[in-house]
Amino acid sequence: MPKTAPFEQHVDRYEAWFERHPAAFASELAALRESLPPGGGLEVGVGTGRFAAPLGIRAGVEPSARMRVLARARGIDAIDGVAEALPYGDAAFDVVLMVTTICFVDDLDAALIETHRVLRPDGHLVIGFVDRESPLGRDYAAHRAENVFYRDATFYSVREVEDHLRRAGFVDLTFRQTIFTPLAKVVTLQPSQPGYGGGSFVVVRARKP
Repeated sequence: MPKTAPFEQHVDRYEAWFERHPAAFASELAALRESLPPGGGLEVGVGTGRFAAPLGIRAGVEPSARMRVLARARGIDAIDGVAEALPYGDAAFDVVLMVTTICFVDDLDAALIETHRVLRPDGHLVIGFVDRESPLGRDYAAHRAENVFYRDATFYSVREVEDHLRRAGFVDLTFRQTIFTPLAKVVTLQPSQPGYGGGSFVVVRARKP
């Protein structure tokens, strides 16, 4: 079942993270924008719309009712649903975005297969996630019991995400990375760089043939 309870109970704490870390948020947003094809699309796990709204994405799926309310206030058509059973027909979108969502889904393979289904041929999936093998990923994993959001999360390495994407039928994977210092030291925009292995926040773009 979707891990919505922490987000229902602590949506204010979720929103406060972006206020406490504006430069980190701006860095992640910039890396996503550089990887995202034009034209809008769908965000799976849209949350409160923090990423979708500035990226021009107007459709979202979100299982947390309280977060859907905030997403709608930001202009997102946020509907109830989970990544493993998207409430859309086949080939409905050119672009699907998932940001810090894959660590919360119950079945990543099923979620990626569903994403593949709702994409049109030559459509793109863009995923932003914290690399488990990065400094921030290791810190989150080590202190997950203390974090109301991450205690039930499953963190993935870049290689694991790549393997899941290829099993789901995606090709032409490209990577960008940002957040090269501890969060407390991210005080200005950190421009993204190609590849992975140095930044804690990784963006992968993959194409549906």
